Amino acid sequence: MSKKKRRDIPRFGHPIIETHCHLDYLEGDELHETLLQSSQVGVEKLITIAVSESNQDRVRALADAHAQVYCTQGIHPHDAAHYCDQLDQKVRAGCEHPKVVAVGEIGLDYFYENACKEDQWACFEAQLSIAAENHKPVVIHTREAERDTETILSSYRARTSSPGVVHSFSSAIELAEFALAQNWYLGFNGMVTFKNAEQVRAAVIATPLNRILLETDSPYLTPEPYRGRKNRPYYLPFVAEKIAELKEVSVQELLAQCRANSEELFFSPLKEITTSAAGGAAS
Repeated sequence: MSKKKRRDIPRFGHPIIETHCHLDYLEGDELHETLLQSSQVGVEKLITIAVSESNQDRVRALADAHAQVYCTQGIHPHDAAHYCDQLDQKVRAGCEHPKVVAVGEIGLDYFYENACKEDQWACFEAQLSIAAENHKPVVIHTREAERDTETILSSYRARTSSPGVVHSFSSAIELAEFALAQNWYLGFNGMVTFKNAEQVRAAVIATPLNRILLETDSPYLTPEPYRGRKNRPYYLPFVAEKIAELKEVSVQELLAQCRANSEELFFSPLKEITTSAAGGAAS
């Protein structure tokens, strides 16, 4: 018996920004093919995310090698126990790269708790300071740590005007309400298509269009109808399609607003820094 054919990836004819993926997990032809297929479905920019000491350099190299690729610098809470002065300086230095658009992925993870809570807090707060000093937005990871995340971010927002995104949002609606009240963004991915993800869909419905970012978190969290395969940025149209349905707007309207949101958060500060640097060089 032949397997049922999966639906083709929709093409909406509107540029899309992939705000969270892990391209350094791909190599050679697989990376080339992923970037090509992503471009073919409208993905014009991709942000590949740093998570550990070992991949800070790799994500910057990918950004250098591909015009459409940008990156972050940061240490994930899983690696918080390894955070030290030397690593702090490495993240700081990386933020000076012209294609680094944010500090992240940083935050708290009490589900796995690969590092103790004290180390996670220290690592998180240190990197928030780096973001504030460099006028960079932040990419937040939080899992089963909502109250502590709110506590830390409340203090942080008093020190900077730069907002951020709670990526791969899957928390209770209370964290969504807190983040939105702080004018933060929420990042949604393939989880919105999962049968058991009612909490995620409720958060989407509660989030204004001008606070939504699109992401895949690939190679994880592949959306339906391709769940079971490794995720890739070229599956992003399925995420957009489902969010548009939940928000009761056209996909075109959703994509236009999400692109504007992504530009505002990640690329407007980059343009300001570039313009300022150019002006300083000319003076």
